[in-house]
Amino acid sequence: MTFKDLELAEPILKAVEAEGYTNPTPIQAQAIPILLRGKDLLGVAQTGTGKTAAFGIPILHHLYTAKNGSQGKRRIKALVVTPTRELAIQIGESFTAYGKFTGLINTVIFGGVKQGKQVQALRNGVDILIATPGRLLDLMNQGFISFRDLEFAVLDEADQMLDMGFIHDIKKIIAKLPPKRQSLFFSATMPNDIVTLSKKLLGDFERVTIKPEQATAEKVEQGVFFVSKKNKPKLLVHLLEEKPSDSVLVFSRTKHGANKIVKKLDQAGIRSAAIHGNKSQTARQKALGAFKDGKLKVLIATDIAARGIDVEELSLVINYDLPNVSETYVHRIGRTGRASASGIALSFCDKEERPYLRDIEKLIKQEVPRMPEHQFVDDDTEEEDTPQQQPRRPQNHNRSRNQNRNSSGNPNYKGGNNRNRNSRNKSRGRD
Repeated sequence: MTFKDLELAEPILKAVEAEGYTNPTPIQAQAIPILLRGKDLLGVAQTGTGKTAAFGIPILHHLYTAKNGSQGKRRIKALVVTPTRELAIQIGESFTAYGKFTGLINTVIFGGVKQGKQVQALRNGVDILIATPGRLLDLMNQGFISFRDLEFAVLDEADQMLDMGFIHDIKKIIAKLPPKRQSLFFSATMPNDIVTLSKKLLGDFERVTIKPEQATAEKVEQGVFFVSKKNKPKLLVHLLEEKPSDSVLVFSRTKHGANKIVKKLDQAGIRSAAIHGNKSQTARQKALGAFKDGKLKVLIATDIAARGIDVEELSLVINYDLPNVSETYVHRIGRTGRASASGIALSFCDKEERPYLRDIEKLIKQEVPRMPEHQFVDDDTEEEDTPQQQPRRPQNHNRSRNQNRNSSGNPNYKGGNNRNRNSRNKSRGRD
């Protein structure tokens, strides 16, 4: 299937082609026809599979074809609610790109900044509103937002909203939406609370599921280093020094941990920045902008702040801390396996994190390849092999430890060559 086969309005097809998209990703190929028919949709898919285009393109198609030269002030016809500022901004950029030949206007509102400019944009009139829950409710309560003309409602990254405590805000927003609308609900996982929430938003819906293990197994080269907690900073510095020109996203489980990693890297002469919930919006956007532009090579992020990071030529993801929720691992390593691109993801695992690793491998239905022994290994970090489950070792595992000290240890880690692979991403849509 190609985007031409979807029979999209000509201005939208022109914009999609200008972005370099030819073939839709699996979620786009399944979701767009359903949404073009006007059906509600429940989509289960991780970040990085092309969700934004999957719901953005059909919304733009409907709004453009229904315009028919209508005059007067623009009123909100489509609403997209998403958990983080970064993700809201990214979605807004995508709507701008896909709708640049349609004349449709979108705006993004989020907290952490003064509301003046956002209020002025609303007063000027918008067709599509992308918002985080807190600021959306604030402006609704102040009378700046009306959903009287709303036709499309999208709830994106619903599981993340639940994790961030937005469930009550979302219920309040849903209660204010007109009953006659097309509703779209996207979540990477479907715990019971999310299933209940989806029933409040959706009417007669169809479901599309993109399994996370498919994306993980097929597109991302993985590896795990067994290392003690105290030696994680040394191993990270070693890997970054081996590949100084690569763009690397490092995941920390906590905000405090992210700040400590930045401090350790600074002491080693490696420039980096952290983004997390305690950082100001200005600081987060400055760091993210520098990372996307290639001016900053190492970005440290917590899971919440990382939603919305979309960097085409991201060379490597490093899980400095393994997540205690296995689905989060899939989200993380998907940052380097965007759409059709391949990627590399390396994880650090100390003794306390071994149960997390077992849960991850159970979810993705494969064993994460064990990396060769490295110079920072401690006696208490050696993996406990059993006759029932011997870990797979790379073929060159018999090399001496001194040889391994001169390498990252990953036979598949080609560094700059991954940049060439990522350049082929333009053949398919991306999130």
